[in-house]
Amino acid sequence: MSDIRVDPARSALLICDLQNDFLHPKGAYALGGAVLADSAQVVANMLSVAQAMRRAGGLIVSTQFTLVPGRGGEPMISPHLKKLRPFLAKGDFAPGSWGNALLDELAPADITVEKVAYSAFYMSRLEFVLRRAGIDTLLIGGIVTNGGVASTLRDAHLRDFQTILLDDGCTAFTAAAHESTLASLGTISLRLTCAGAVAAL
Repeated sequence: MSDIRVDPARSALLICDLQNDFLHPKGAYALGGAVLADSAQVVANMLSVAQAMRRAGGLIVSTQFTLVPGRGGEPMISPHLKKLRPFLAKGDFAPGSWGNALLDELAPADITVEKVAYSAFYMSRLEFVLRRAGIDTLLIGGIVTNGGVASTLRDAHLRDFQTILLDDGCTAFTAAAHESTLASLGTISLRLTCAGAVAAL
């Protein structure tokens, strides 16, 4: 049994990128053949924490990976992402679109923050809204463990937020990447399972 306790008045559940275009069967990634095998379990685990956070009166913040439309509506895609996911096309992850939205199972979030890179803090309003809301502790989960989750958690650590990584509230495209990232992040962050987070709330 963990002795970690979470003050919901000063805490937020940070849901990284659990969006339709990433995870829904009709989303851009599924149609492009990039499927996270255990994502359904991760969503179910995160839902349990979201429900506990709502009951406790805490804040739920959703980060939404966004491809900003440029000329003619063509998405502005960074070179590394274009190489990694060549199937991404016009309309995918577009601001305000169905694909850009948080999964219905987890909605609604209290605050939604668009992000354009791995870290949700990079060139976004995330730190502003967290500070204004009086938040000093972040429970972090989502996708992918070694991408958006890791980058966002490390940036939160640099900004002196206390972080709690939800071990089974995130996943990666390989078990090795997931497990090695959990171990690495454990040097700077508290870690809990989603069930442990529910108990801590």
